[in-house]
Formats: sequence, C-alpha cells, structure tokens
Amino acid sequence: MASETVLVDEISYPSKITTTKPLSLLGHGITDMEIHFLQVKFYSIGVYLEPEVVSHLQQWKGKPAKELEGSDDFFDALISAPVEKVIRLVVIKEIKGAQYGLQVETAVRDRLAADDKYEDEEEEALEKVVEFFRSKYFKKDSVITYHFPANSPTAEIAVTLEGKEDTKYVIENANVVETIKKWYLAGSRAISPSTISSLAANLSEELSK
Repeated sequence: MASETVLVDEISYPSKITTTKPLSLLGHGITDMEIHFLQVKFYSIGVYLEPEVVSHLQQWKGKPAKELEGSDDFFDALISAPVEKVIRLVVIKEIKGAQYGLQVETAVRDRLAADDKYEDEEEEALEKVVEFFRSKYFKKDSVITYHFPANSPTAEIAVTLEGKEDTKYVIENANVVETIKKWYLAGSRAISPSTISSLAANLSEELSK
C-alpha cells in the first residue's frame, strides 16, 4: 500500500482521490518562512488534477521540468485548463482562522487590484470568505480543501477540524475563484515554490509519456 500515499513533510496525502472523477496528486509542497534564522513551516499543499490535464498542455510536450518551472505561460495554461482541480492544505503550524482568512484576503485583494478587477462584488465575496474562516481554529493536521469544478466559475471550500463536522462554503465570484487558483498555482507568482517545482517535474514526466 506504500505507493497509495505520498508523504509531504511527514503528512500523508493519498496519491489519488475521487470527487466527481478520479484525480491524481500531481504537485505538492509546503509554505514556509525564515524567522530569526529558523525555517517555520505553515502548511503542506497537495494539488490534485484530472490526469487528462496533459491533453491541454501539449505545446510543452518534451520540455524539461526546469523549463516548465520557469514558464508562467505554462502555469497560466494549467490554471485555465477545463479540468477539475483540488488543492488540499494540511496545517503544520496552528493558526487562527481569522489570521488565515486575512492571508487569503490580502493575497487575493492585492492580485485583483493589480489586474484592475477589484470591484464591490469582489470585495463583498472576499469578505464572506474571511467570515467563513473567522470562527475557526486550525490546529496541526486541520485540513482546508479548495475544490474547483471543471467548467464552473465557482469554488467550494471545505474545512475539516478534529472532532467536528466538516463545514463548507461556495465562492461564487469568478474573479476571486480565479485569483485563489493563481495564489497556489501561478508559477513564479504562487505562494509555494516547492509546490510549483513539484508540479513542473510531475507534469513534465506526464507530458513525455
């Protein structure tokens, strides 16, 4: 059974999950920061995609992982590919939901503002996301899952906390949804270089088959 899971910083991720379709773990990594010369890890990331995502990335067939890793065009194509995507975060360093919500809000707002897409609708949608996270407390091993259906401008967030029922929230603003995808998947502009490197390596391998 060893091959059925992948260890990401000692956290076990299934190599495949099924939502409406079977999805494969095609990228993983962590977010971290150096504070007073110590590496502080915040959470691990697993990126699940429909295996047929490679059919939308054929123009990069045969390219080495390093080249893909440095190509934001490649990651833009990955983000816009009409396949189901799931991003699963597992908390390493406990954090208040309000703090995590603030991170989401800042990252999304700044990116939208830079693209001149931050209007009242986006502000309101983002406030609701922050509100969803605010009352929660993420201990170590809590799980936050973002589910992006294949041909829908919406996304569902699910939160799994120890000893509590899962809670879910659907984001319906397409610009906010797209920007959350970019926060985690947009190549050099994404939050976790290790995840981007892993996606490039695995997709390069898949594309060479």
